[in-house]
Amino acid sequence: MIQFQVEGMSCNHCVGAITRAVQGVDPAARVNADVSAQSVKVESGADVQALREAIEEAGYPVKAVG
Repeated sequence: MIQFQVEGMSCNHCVGAITRAVQGVDPAARVNADVSAQSVKVESGADVQALREAIEEAGYPVKAVG
């Protein structure tokens, strides 16, 4: 599991946008976003950098990857 600290999430629309971005890289990815913690957990075999770039291209800066 990969955890991203993401800035700018404020609602379910944001969660949906990030989920679609991640699943654009890996359609089988499981995404769990926590708006209050500004955290996105992803279960995927895809390249971490590709997932990060997809999230950032959706408009949500990634502060950290853990």
